[in-house]
Amino acid sequence: MNIGEEIARLRARSRALTTSIFANLTPWQVAQLARHPLRPYTLDYAAAICDEFHELHGDRMYADDHAIVGGLARLGGRPIMLIGHQKGRDTKERVRRNYGMPKPEGYRKALRLMKMAERFRIPLVTLIDTPGAYPGLVRRSATRARRSRAISSRCPRCGCPWSLP
Repeated sequence: MNIGEEIARLRARSRALTTSIFANLTPWQVAQLARHPLRPYTLDYAAAICDEFHELHGDRMYADDHAIVGGLARLGGRPIMLIGHQKGRDTKERVRRNYGMPKPEGYRKALRLMKMAERFRIPLVTLIDTPGAYPGLVRRSATRARRSRAISSRCPRCGCPWSLP
């Protein structure tokens, strides 16, 4: 028996089974799958697809928001800027990362990294997975809401390359 043929056959069977399972999911099952506690988050994707990843911290104005992770990475040997949400696996990490809900300093950190990618002409990869911004009492001011909207709207206008050449 040829091991290469066996691997190809098993991969084809795996793809067929995955397609048949996901084709018949109800909307509730899709929601449950999206909320599964073991599904991958940004740092999991960075470890799986990037050759290397160097996380950058802080917004350079106030603090570092651990709900937003971002940094320089290599994908297929080419540099990229990777930015995404990180919710945490256990209770201690979820509290530290505010359950993936960014604060204004997280949005500023994301904007800083977008501007850095634009300045150095590095492709930008964003992985968005959030229940929303942190709704604390301190965060309700109109000024902060405007800043968060401005930062969120910056990504589509960013001058970074959108695909690898």
